[in-house]
Amino acid sequence: MPKYFHKFEVRWNDMIANRHLANSSYVQYCAQTRMAFMTKHKMGLRELNRWGIGPVILHERYSFFKEIYMDQEVYVSLEIDGFSEDGGIYRFVHKFYLPDGTHCATAEATGVWIDMMLRKSTTPPDDIMVVMKQYQSEHTQVLTKEDIKNLPFRPENLDADAFKEEKWTKINLRP
Repeated sequence: MPKYFHKFEVRWNDMIANRHLANSSYVQYCAQTRMAFMTKHKMGLRELNRWGIGPVILHERYSFFKEIYMDQEVYVSLEIDGFSEDGGIYRFVHKFYLPDGTHCATAEATGVWIDMMLRKSTTPPDDIMVVMKQYQSEHTQVLTKEDIKNLPFRPENLDADAFKEEKWTKINLRP
């Protein structure tokens, strides 16, 4: 199955004080790779607006293997690692590579398509399913609503009183 690659040049504002690529930059690079992929395959913002749908990432996780530094070129791959039978649930896998092929990191993003008016999950048009099937990884799985229910985090609401200042302990670190 083919892989899609998007090229980035690591910029100053992509860095953190440790002089390597910031975690937030990995998230942004993955999101940009997905949007570039979608635009190239005629499912960019124009088409999404026409269809009235949008992609929503519910869970993202990363593994880091090698640091990425400023002014390096980085290639971020995209493969479809899973989707539901109707395509309403999907999972992308992204891998970060240096130009010499060194694998620096892997990301996995699980999401759903939503109806932009109803703000509820929906199924994508056939055009999207055709492209998703072309970019399946060799390990692609059929996803179900049970996979969404089994994501590792659940909402844990708090009583709003927890945010009242008098319950906080203030520490003055400056004399």
